Amino acid sequence: METKPKLTFMSKLAYGLGAVGKDMVYMLSASYVLYYFQDVLGVNAIAMGVILLVARIFDAFNDPIMGVIVAKTKTRWGKFRPWLLIGTLTNAVILFLMFSCPPSLDAKGLIAYAAVTYILWGVTYTMMDIPYWSMIPAFTEGGKEREGLTTLARSCAGVGSAIITIVTVKAVQMLGNAFGGSNAKEIELVGFKWFSLAVAILFIVFTVLTCIFVKEKSTANMKTVSVGQMFKALIKNDQALTIVVAIVLINLSIYITSNLVIYFFKYDFGGTEWFNSYTLFNIFGGAVQILSMMILYPLLRNGLKLSNVKIFYICLGMSIVGYAVLLALAIAGMGNVFVLFIPGFFIFAASGLLNILTTVFLANTVDYGQLKNGTRDESVIFSMQTFVVKLASGIAAFVASICLSINKLQSGTEVSEADKAVDWSLNVANASKMGLRFTMTIIPIIGLIIAIIWFKKRFILTDEKVAEIAEQVKALNAAEAGADE
Repeated sequence: METKPKLTFMSKLAYGLGAVGKDMVYMLSASYVLYYFQDVLGVNAIAMGVILLVARIFDAFNDPIMGVIVAKTKTRWGKFRPWLLIGTLTNAVILFLMFSCPPSLDAKGLIAYAAVTYILWGVTYTMMDIPYWSMIPAFTEGGKEREGLTTLARSCAGVGSAIITIVTVKAVQMLGNAFGGSNAKEIELVGFKWFSLAVAILFIVFTVLTCIFVKEKSTANMKTVSVGQMFKALIKNDQALTIVVAIVLINLSIYITSNLVIYFFKYDFGGTEWFNSYTLFNIFGGAVQILSMMILYPLLRNGLKLSNVKIFYICLGMSIVGYAVLLALAIAGMGNVFVLFIPGFFIFAASGLLNILTTVFLANTVDYGQLKNGTRDESVIFSMQTFVVKLASGIAAFVASICLSINKLQSGTEVSEADKAVDWSLNVANASKMGLRFTMTIIPIIGLIIAIIWFKKRFILTDEKVAEIAEQVKALNAAEAGADE
C-alpha cells in the first residue's frame, strides 16, 4: 500500500511560507482594492461594488472548473505544484498591474481597467489557491497530523494577512514620498504601485520554496469528476455544504468591517494623522490574530481539552461581543485609539481562530464524503472554499460601496499640497458617520447570529465522529489496496 511521505521540518516551513505569501496578496486585494479605486482614483463607489460582486459571480463558474482541472492534472511534479507555480506567477503580475492604474484615464476608462484587472486577479488567484489547500489531504494522514498542518498553514496565512493589515497604509505613505509623490493623491498612487510590486515578489519567492520542499503523494489512481458530477457530489456532502454556508456568513461579516475600517479611521475617528492611529490599531489586531492561532488555539484545544465545535461557538460569541462594544464606543465618540483595543481583541482573536477551525472542518468533510459518496473530492471541496471566501468578499465590498455612496464618504480626486493637512472627518456629517458605524457593526452581528443558528442545526462532525470516520476510511483504503494487489 502506498504511504504518504513523512512531513519534515522543511516541508512544514515551506508550506507555511506559501500561506504567508498568498494571504499577503489576498489581503491586499480584499481590503484595499475598493479604497484604491474609489477613494484614491475617484471611481464611483457603486460601480466598484458592482465590479467586485460580478467578479465573484464569475468565479462561480471559474473556481469549480479549476478544481476539476487540478484533479485531472498528471505531471512528473504532481498535480498540485505545477498549478501552484503557474497561478502564483500570473497572479503576481496582475496584482502589480491592478495597483498601477494610469490616473490619466477618464471615468469609463478607470471602471474598465478596474473590472478587467480585478476579474483576471480572481481567475489567477484561483489557479494557485485551490491546489495549495487541496494538498493538505493529499500528503497528510487524517486526524492530528492534518489538523496540525492545517493549524500551521492557517497561522502562517494569518501572519501574511496581518503583515498587510499592519504595514500597508504606512508603507504606501513612505514609498509614495520616496518615489516622488507631490500631493496626497500622487503619494497614494505611487505608494500603492511600488508596495504591490514588493508584495508580488515576496509571493513568488515563498511559493517557489513551497514547490521545492513540499512533496505530494502520487495521485495517479485518484478519480476525477466532471463539473456536473462535482456539484452533485458537493450537494450530497451535507457537511461540506454546512461549512460552506458558515464560511460565507462569517467572512461576509468580517470583510464588511475590514473594507470599512479604513474609512472609519479617516472620516469618523479622524485627525490629520489618522493613518498613524489606523496602523497602531492594526498592529495590535494583527498581533492578537497571530497569537490566537499560535497560542490561544493550542491552549483551548490541548490545554483545556475543548472540542473544535465548542471553540467555534466561543469564537462567534467573542465576535458578537466585540462588534457590540465597538458600536457603543463609536457612538460615545471616544478619541483614544487604545480604547478600541478592547473590541479589537475580541474580533481579531476570534477571526484568527475561525480561520483555523473552518479549514479543519472543511478538510474533515473530505473523509466524510468518501464514506458517504464513495469518492475523495479534495479539489472539489477546496475549490468551493476559494469560491465562497471570494464570494463573501464581493458581497461585503458591494455592501460597503452602498454605505460609502449613501453616506458620501470619498475624498476629492484633485488634492493639492495644502490638502495634506485637511482633517477630512470635520467635513463629514454626523448622520454619515452613524451610517458607517451601523454598517460595520450591526450587519456583521446579524450575519454571525445566523451562522450560529445554521451551524447548530446541521453540523454533526464532532471530534468523536471525525475519529470514527478516520478509522473507517483507513480500513476502507486498506481493503481497496488489498483488492488491487
